[in-house]
Amino acid sequence: MCRMALKLTAPGLLCGRERSRLDHPAPAAARARSRQHSGFSLMEALTVMAITALTVILGVPGYRGSVQSDRTSSAMHLLTAHIASARSTAISYRIPTVVCPSDRAGGCRMDGDWSQGWLMFFDPDGNRQPDSRQDILRDENAPIHPSLRIVSSRGRPQLRYLPDGRSAGSNISVRLCHEDLLLARVIVNNVGRVRSEKASGSTPC
Repeated sequence: MCRMALKLTAPGLLCGRERSRLDHPAPAAARARSRQHSGFSLMEALTVMAITALTVILGVPGYRGSVQSDRTSSAMHLLTAHIASARSTAISYRIPTVVCPSDRAGGCRMDGDWSQGWLMFFDPDGNRQPDSRQDILRDENAPIHPSLRIVSSRGRPQLRYLPDGRSAGSNISVRLCHEDLLLARVIVNNVGRVRSEKASGSTPC
C-alpha cells in the first residue's frame, strides 16, 4: 500500500518505513564504505619495517652464539666421555690404552690436531700406534662441526693410560677453539683424572 501511495503523493512525503530506509543505510553498505577508508599509512608501514629489521639484527648474533655454545658443549662432553672410557678400559683389561687424534687411515696424527676425530686403542707394546685394526676400540669420525678446532698441548699429541689408570707423562690439555678464540678445554692430569671447563672472556686459543 505504501509503495502504491508513493506514486500519488508529493516527492517529499514518504511513509515511515521508506523514510527510515533512506535515513539509515544498511549495515553492509556502511561497512563497505568503512573498508574503503581503512589501511596502514606510509609512516605506520615504515615503523613496522624498522622494528622488524631491528629485531633481526639483535636476534641473529644471539642465536649464532647459542648454536656455537651447544656445539662446543657437545664436542667437549663427547671427548671427555671417551677419555674417561679409555681410562676405565686400561684398568679393566690391564692393558695400556691410548686416545689420539686420528689420521683417518687407522693411525694417529702426531701434530696434536684432533679436529678430524680420534682413535682409542690398546697399546701393549708402547709404540703409540695401533698395530692392527683389532687393537682399535673406537674410531670417532669428525664428530664436531667444521667451525670448531680441537688441538692438544704442545709436545702431548696423544693420551696414554697405564693399567693402574695413571696418565703417563705430564698433564695434557685439549683445547676447543673457534678461529683464534678459546671456547673450552678438556684437561687430564698425570693421575688420569679428566675434567672439562668452558673458557671465560676472550682467551686466545
